[in-house]
Amino acid sequence: MRRLVAVTFFLVIFLGTAPIKAEVVNFYAWGGSAQVNSYLRWAQQELEAEGIEFRHNKVADVSEVVKQIISGHSNADIIWINGENFHALKDANALLPIVGDIKATQHINPELNWQTDFGEPVNGLEVPWGVGQFNLIARPGVFGTEAVSAEELMRAAHEYKGRISYPKPPEFHGTTFLKSLLLSLYPERRSVFQQPIQSINAQELTQPLWDYLDKLHPLLWQQGDNFPSSAGEQVSYLANGLLMIAVSFNPNDNQTLVNQGRLPAGVKRHTLSDHAITNTHYLAIPKTAKSVEKAKQIIEFMLSPKAQRRKADTNRWGDPSVLKPERLHTKESSRQTELLPATDDFHVSWQSYLEQEWSARYQ
Repeated sequence: MRRLVAVTFFLVIFLGTAPIKAEVVNFYAWGGSAQVNSYLRWAQQELEAEGIEFRHNKVADVSEVVKQIISGHSNADIIWINGENFHALKDANALLPIVGDIKATQHINPELNWQTDFGEPVNGLEVPWGVGQFNLIARPGVFGTEAVSAEELMRAAHEYKGRISYPKPPEFHGTTFLKSLLLSLYPERRSVFQQPIQSINAQELTQPLWDYLDKLHPLLWQQGDNFPSSAGEQVSYLANGLLMIAVSFNPNDNQTLVNQGRLPAGVKRHTLSDHAITNTHYLAIPKTAKSVEKAKQIIEFMLSPKAQRRKADTNRWGDPSVLKPERLHTKESSRQTELLPATDDFHVSWQSYLEQEWSARYQ
């Protein structure tokens, strides 16, 4: 009897002090940025204390995960998306409506236009995580003003022949470069690009873009026969002096990359056209998720002032916060720069149209 009591007591003590196994939550996101990956490793450590094993599954192209979710062959609990990928998941009825369940959404900056994603209503299916603004990062003296027109870009291509380029579409930075050129060529028709491609005469509207690129490409790096494969590769070419410009979707990148020693001091950020194409990137939960409640807990954490301040810090990721400014008033929040003059991204249908037309002409 004494032995049974002793064993029972031991089991109670042992089981009572045994660590609780953390619940695994699979987060699928682009893995091509060192600063993003570092930020997510920090989030992993923070969430571990809350009993969550946060796994960052790095992917080269989120569209592949989107296909798996739609086909029912994915273990994703959270996915980082916007634009075409959101449109595809929404069309497939593959996302849970979550905005009403995330308390932190009440603190989102009301000036942020996040209720539509590339012209597609969000309908509560994704929560804003950060802000993207397309910009150029250039060595000093390449451009005289912050806003760079198509004409000024052509002038720079003549002056620095063979040292200007852009990422190869359909890489999304490369496609946005094309959109920015269209805005520069048609500044008075900004609203047209918010319309579905099927509702306008796209061939007529885009012909000046192709005429412009026909003149620009012979002046580019490798005469436009080859292009950087990504924005990251172009940053490397800017750092080693091979190119005079790089592209980014982070308006803080010029400062962040200098702080990290990846670019030389003095580089300048510029808009291509008078406004930066601006969009929101989001977190969403697929209907097939196995850990829905923990996934929501993670999203609450990602929208906390602590996590948003760290994300916006230009000594770290530098991705702009989506929260109201008064939620971020600390020394850390001062280490971020002002947003650029903004214009909404094109309707989602422009993406594939521009990519197909570009490939037909230049590949």
